[in-house]
Amino acid sequence: MMFQHLFSPLKLGSVEVKNRISFQPHLTNLAVKNLPSERQMYYWGERAKGGAGLIITEELTVHPTDMAYEKLIDVYHAEVVPGFRKVTDYVHQFDAKIFAQLNHNGQQGDGSISRLPVWAPSPIPDVLFRETPKEMEHEDIEEVARYFALSAVHVREGGFDGIELQFGHSSLARQFLSPLTNFRSDEYGGSLENRMRAPLKFISAVRKAVGADFPVGIRMCADEMIPGGLDLAQVQEICARFEASGLIDFMDLSIATFYNLYLVEGSMHTPLGYTIPLAAGVRERLKLPVFCTGRINDPVMAEKVLAGGQADMIGMCRALICDPFLPKKAQEGRLEDIRYCIACNQGCIGRIGMNKSLGCVQNPAIGREKEWGEGTLERAAVKKKVTVVGGGPAGMWAAKMAGRRGHDVTLYDRNETLGGQVRTAMKGTGRDEFGVIIRNEKEQVDKAGVRVKLGAEVTAGQVLADKPEVVIVATGSVPKEHPVGGADGPSVYNVWQVLDGKPELGQKVCLIDYDGHHRATATAEFLADQGKTVHMITSSLFIGAELGPTQDLYLTRQRLLQKGTTFTPDIAVMEIGGETGAKTVKGFNVYSNVWEEWGPFDSIVLAMGQRVEEALYKELKGKVKELYRIGDSVAPRKVDMAIWEGHRVGREI
Repeated sequence: MMFQHLFSPLKLGSVEVKNRISFQPHLTNLAVKNLPSERQMYYWGERAKGGAGLIITEELTVHPTDMAYEKLIDVYHAEVVPGFRKVTDYVHQFDAKIFAQLNHNGQQGDGSISRLPVWAPSPIPDVLFRETPKEMEHEDIEEVARYFALSAVHVREGGFDGIELQFGHSSLARQFLSPLTNFRSDEYGGSLENRMRAPLKFISAVRKAVGADFPVGIRMCADEMIPGGLDLAQVQEICARFEASGLIDFMDLSIATFYNLYLVEGSMHTPLGYTIPLAAGVRERLKLPVFCTGRINDPVMAEKVLAGGQADMIGMCRALICDPFLPKKAQEGRLEDIRYCIACNQGCIGRIGMNKSLGCVQNPAIGREKEWGEGTLERAAVKKKVTVVGGGPAGMWAAKMAGRRGHDVTLYDRNETLGGQVRTAMKGTGRDEFGVIIRNEKEQVDKAGVRVKLGAEVTAGQVLADKPEVVIVATGSVPKEHPVGGADGPSVYNVWQVLDGKPELGQKVCLIDYDGHHRATATAEFLADQGKTVHMITSSLFIGAELGPTQDLYLTRQRLLQKGTTFTPDIAVMEIGGETGAKTVKGFNVYSNVWEEWGPFDSIVLAMGQRVEEALYKELKGKVKELYRIGDSVAPRKVDMAIWEGHRVGREI
C-alpha cells in the first residue's frame, strides 16, 4: 500500500517535519535527579531511528510548585541544557525533529513531593489527587508565565526544534480555561475571554522568549467529556481564538481529564481511533495543522484520517512504544512485520501509574534501547541446537530470538496452534484484541527460521533423544485443581473450561474471583453476555481490584453491573458444597470474621490461581548441558514477564 499522505512532509511554523507521524508525549520515569538521562536519549532516539518524523518529549515541569511525579525533568534549571543537547543531537542523526513539551500540572500536582502548596485557579481539589490547592494570586500567575519563558529559553538552548505547551488533560492552563475548575471572580475567571487570559499570558511569554521563528504549539483538550466541563463546541471557539492570536503554529489534541482517565488512555475496550471525530471537529475551524491522537495503531487507519482531511498529523504513542519501527516498516511495505499495540495498558500506563519506569508487554527493550534496541542483537559465536518446549508467548519469543541469533531452533507445542494461554484469554468479552500478540509473533518465529512442531506432547525421553545443547522449558501454568474445599465436586469449573466453552453451567453462576484482573472479570462478562445470572465473590475490597492502573476498572464494572452481575467483596471463600443445581459457597468476611453462605447456584466458576507445569523441567534437570525455564513454568504471572524472560533467554544463549 502506498501511504502518500502519511509520508508527506508538513510545515509546523518554520520547521518542516519529514512525515505525518508524531511520537506523542508521555511519562517515562527515566529521568535521573530531575535531569535528562542517557536512557531517555536512547528511548526517544529509537523512535527517531524507526522513522517517526517528530518526537515530542514527556512533560517537562516549568515551576517548583509543579511536581506531579517524582521523576519529571525540571526544565527551569539551566543544568538541563547539556543533557538536552545530547538528546537532540542524537535524535537529529535520524532526520527527525524533536519538540519539548512544557507543563504546569496545577491542581493535578502533588505537594507531598514538592513540599510546596499546589497552585490552581481556584481552591478546588482534583478528583483524583484530592489535594486542596492554593488559589493563585496575580503575582503567582505572573511568576508561572516568567518560568514558562525561562524554561523555553533552556529548551531552545538545548537544541530542540520547537515547543508544545500542555493545555490538555493534566495542566494548569486547562484548569483556567474550564468552568469545571475555574471559579474565579476576577479578570482570570468568568467569561471565556477572562478564562483565556492566563493561558494566553503563558503563550505570550514563551513566544517572546523564543522569537517568531521557533515553532510553538498547544496540546489542547478537545472535550473534557463531563457535564460542566469544556465540550467540543467550546473548544472549537477557544482554539480559533488561540489561532487568531498569531502566537501558535499547531494544535495537538487530547481528550478528557482525570474525571474520566479511562478516556485519556483508552484500553482495548475503547474503539480504535475513538478521538477522530473530535480532531475533525477542531480541524473544521482552524487553518493551523491539527494533530489527532488516540488508539491509531495502524498506518492504514492513519492514512485514511489524513486522506479524509480529519487531521494533518497523526499522533502515535503506545503504537510506537510497542514498535518503534512502525513508520519504517509501513514505508517499506512490511506491514506484516509491524508489532501492533493491543492497548492492554499493562506495561505502559499500568507501570507509570504505579511510579515504575515505562514498559511494554510486547517490547522488553523499553528503557533499555542502548543494550536491547534495534541493531544490538548479535549472531551467536557458536551455533547451538536449541529445543523450546511450549508455544505460548514465552516460548515464541525465546525461539524467535534464538533463531535470529543463528541457532538451530525447534519449537514444540502440544496444541494445534501457537499462543498458549493467550488463545484462551482472548475469548473473554472485549479481550479478542489480546490475540494480536500471537499474530504479531507467529510470523516472526517463521522468519527466524524456527522449526515449529505442533500437536506434539513432548516427553523428557524425546527431548534427550534429540540431543539438544540447549533446552528451554516454557510449559506454562494451569488452574489450581483444588484451591478450596469442595472444588473437586460436581458443577465446579475453572475459567479456562468456561472460556473454551466446555461445561453446561445452567442459569445461576457464582464466580469466585481471587484474580482481580481480566481472567475473572472478562469471564464473568462472557457469561453475562450469554444471559447467565452471575454473582461474583472476592476477598478483595472490590471486584476488579487489579484493573485500576490499566484504566479498565471503571468501564469493566460499569458493563458488568449493567449486565446484571452482583458483586460481593471482602469474603474469604472456604468451602463449596451442595449438589448439581444447588451449589453453595461458604466463607467469612475478612474484616468482621462473620461466616455467611450463598446459593443455591447451578454452577461455580473458579478464578483462584494457577500452578506451574514443571514436570518436564524437573525430569530434565541435570541431564541437559543448558537448561532454562521461563514464563509461567517458573511462577504463574502475566504475559509481560513471559515475553520478558523469553526475550532475555533467547538473546543470551
